[in-house]
Amino acid sequence: MRANVREALLEAATRLFSRNGYTAVSLREIAKEAGANVGSLTYHFGSKANLLREIYERHAGPMNLRRTELLGEARRIQNPDERLMAILRAYVLPAFSSTSGHDGGGAEFTRMRAVLSAEGNEDAREIIAGAFDEISRSFLAAIADCLPGAPADGLVWRSQFLLGALYYALINPERVTRLSDGKVNGADHEMAITQIVEASHASFRSLAHRPAAAEQR
Repeated sequence: MRANVREALLEAATRLFSRNGYTAVSLREIAKEAGANVGSLTYHFGSKANLLREIYERHAGPMNLRRTELLGEARRIQNPDERLMAILRAYVLPAFSSTSGHDGGGAEFTRMRAVLSAEGNEDAREIIAGAFDEISRSFLAAIADCLPGAPADGLVWRSQFLLGALYYALINPERVTRLSDGKVNGADHEMAITQIVEASHASFRSLAHRPAAAEQR
């Protein structure tokens, strides 16, 4: 029974955090959403920060593992342009995967990350950095290998733009549908992946052999 309550609390917290952010959601609201009492929440996790940390551990671990597997496959591609495309797809694809079985994060988890990143809560910021900074640096290094002469500042900025595109495509797909007058389905994940990867590929490719911003001034 306790294991079931623990699972219900984790799922409830993920749903509420993805909708309302971290700061605005109380332990009482999480317990109510899970059909449990607040005492069971403090028993299993101790604090809201520990609850959030476990959510990240459960989802970020498989997501990072899947990204690492896909990155390894991509790095074996000889052609640097094709390799760059595969690296970007390796980064984007796991964020759109199903949440069943915690098999790589999933859309709801990525929506939660987007909301919490924008919120700027110190607990959330520390947990997010611990979960993703290392894998992000691995991808930056792999991208840099495809782009001789690309400045580090440009690579970091454009990786941030890639993450922003990923977040926004998942938290607001209806905007794509609305602006296209229904001709494009913003909830079409495969199309979203293709568009994000192609746009990011063009963005990163334009950095090849470009001097760093400090050198331009």
